[in-house]
This record gives sequence, C-alpha cells and structure tokens, in this order.
Amino acid sequence: MTMFRIGEAAELLGVSVDTVRRWVDAGRLAAVRDEHGHRVIDGVTLAGFVQAQAGEPEGRAEESSARNRLRGIVTAVVKDAVMAQVDIQAGPFRLVSLMSREAVDDLGLEVGSVAVAVIKSTTVVVEKPR
Repeated sequence: MTMFRIGEAAELLGVSVDTVRRWVDAGRLAAVRDEHGHRVIDGVTLAGFVQAQAGEPEGRAEESSARNRLRGIVTAVVKDAVMAQVDIQAGPFRLVSLMSREAVDDLGLEVGSVAVAVIKSTTVVVEKPR
C-alpha cells in the first residue's frame, strides 16, 4: 500500500502542508504514525478524500460527454487577428488552450476571470513518476 507523508499529500493536492495538518487534526483526513513517528496517509484514503472534495464545476452541461472539467483562473490571454492562447491555472495545473479570437471575445475571457477547462480526449497517457 502506498503511504504519503503530509508534505507529499499537500503537494499532490495543491495545498499547503499546514492545510493538510489541519484536515488531519480536525479528523477530516485520516492519518496514522509510521515507524518514525511521522504522520502518513494511505493512498486509498487520500484518493477517497480527493474524490469527496471534488465537486462538479458550476454551470456543468449535463448533455456533454466530456467528464474532465477543471475550474481555474485565467492567467494570460494572447490574441492576434484570428487566434488566441488562453492560459488557465487550475490548482497546481497550468492549462493552455488555443482557440479563435472570436471565441475568447464571446466568452469575455481576460486575465483574472474564472473559466472552466473542459477536456475531451480519446487518448490519455498515464506515467508512473520516477
């Protein structure tokens, strides 16, 4: 079973170490002590906690077949005459979308606005970290 120290869990969740400690202290996230006295969280417990915390972003289109939706803040918009690049920071993840300038203007996307990145892909590559 994979066990995560508090700092590792915080990095995976995109929150501070203090936040994870508060969740453990409040009983929201179960942790045990390892042989060195460090608090650790088993991977199954952490995965369940993450799923319970993840809600659907506001305004979800029920008729959409896309299931990967990441809500974030627009951090950059670069437009030319026809196309635009929009950068979104969703937790620890930077997402970059290339779209028409017209779409960016219609959506009113600008730095500081909230956006939901909807991702639909037929191929998802999964790698095991080294």
